[in-house]
Amino acid sequence: MDKLQKLFNIVDDSVEEIVKLEQELVRIPSVNTGVMPTGNESEVCDFISDLLKKEGIKSKLLHRDPGRDNLIVDYPNVISSECKLLLMSHTDVVPVENESKWKYDPFGGEISSGRIYGRGSNDCKSLLTSQLMSIILMNREDVKLDKGLRLISGADEEHGGRWGFGWLLEKYPELLKSEYAVNEGGGIPVEIGEKIYYLLGTGEKGRLEVEITIKGESAHASLPWLGVNSSYILSQALELIKNYQPKIDTSLPFFQYMENFGIEEKISSKNINQVIKILEKKLPRISHLSKALSRMTITPTIINGGIKSNSVPEKIKLICDIRTLPFQDEKYVIEELNKLFHKIEEIDYEIDYMSVPNSSSFDTQLKDSISRAHAKSIGLDEIKLIPSTSNGFTDSRFTRANGTITYGFSGAHPDDDPGLANVHGTDESIGISSLVSGTKTMLALAYDLCNSE
Repeated sequence: MDKLQKLFNIVDDSVEEIVKLEQELVRIPSVNTGVMPTGNESEVCDFISDLLKKEGIKSKLLHRDPGRDNLIVDYPNVISSECKLLLMSHTDVVPVENESKWKYDPFGGEISSGRIYGRGSNDCKSLLTSQLMSIILMNREDVKLDKGLRLISGADEEHGGRWGFGWLLEKYPELLKSEYAVNEGGGIPVEIGEKIYYLLGTGEKGRLEVEITIKGESAHASLPWLGVNSSYILSQALELIKNYQPKIDTSLPFFQYMENFGIEEKISSKNINQVIKILEKKLPRISHLSKALSRMTITPTIINGGIKSNSVPEKIKLICDIRTLPFQDEKYVIEELNKLFHKIEEIDYEIDYMSVPNSSSFDTQLKDSISRAHAKSIGLDEIKLIPSTSNGFTDSRFTRANGTITYGFSGAHPDDDPGLANVHGTDESIGISSLVSGTKTMLALAYDLCNSE
């Protein structure tokens, strides 16, 4: 029996411990509302630091503000301190919007039908659990690595990383310096007949937040014609956004692999919408992703306005989420908004460019290592990876900006239906099978890339 298989057997014997760690992390409500004070990431970091200390593993906590720590762990048994592989995750979670809809306690870490439920159980404490357990189990077995292995779990990922990886890049760029990194944002299994493909997160769309101010003129509500009701102008703006026809583009590498999904014709801007309809029934996740990766999206998300129920509202603020393709910079977005609203004089807007489009090349040693590691972890001879651009954004943009080839890959098990994850939604969950396969994959990656003796 080789050393890696022995380590896999140890993972299988440690399922109860893996599950317990995931539950304990979920039970810490590290909710990030986006408005300070918020986050509570330090409680998660303190818990992990204490856990690692008992295992003889040192950790470092760094923060921009108290209560919002970032966790840094260097694997101790290495010959060279030069970091070869960085394991990334985040400790904050989004708020629970309507707890009454949840079947399970959002911070209970309850188990049902082979799944662990709770806010953050999937995004992103499952990946953190797998990465931590891979380090803990290797250290217990005194596995020595030639090259450095580091784990960083950041604060504030859910609201832009200004207290997390973004701040670390600004203040401690050397900590993010690694040849390769693995983060969330990819690793979704897609089964086509007897074949299993995995989407490898090689890039991300850009994300902008646009605050639109709609101006009217106040008046008493009993004499509404004496004012200009900004609500009616808002309705015009919303209708324009609803009917917006973005430029269709299929230049992302993802579209070069559509034959794997049973699409024989070459994808272009002319046929992509028809292809999306074809995929909708047999592969709905690929259909939705294809639509997201072939156009810019503008989505109204928050409306605030009015001061009193008997007054005509003079001003309304509309916030929109905009996701851009790689070639669509801020200038392009401004031009599109100007064209969209050119007939409405009562509109001003400000743009917060939270994340520029970013990517890493596909043909790398890391890609090959992920393919081998995950195939072994789920007992297959091989798995095929397809480069994919995420419609969301993650902390990977910071490590890519620092020169690190970074992929999104969680190590999910093919039997764990992604449709049950409900990330950011009601009854968010993760399959225990994915916690186990993820731990094996992270372990095998470190074993392979960091040249275990």
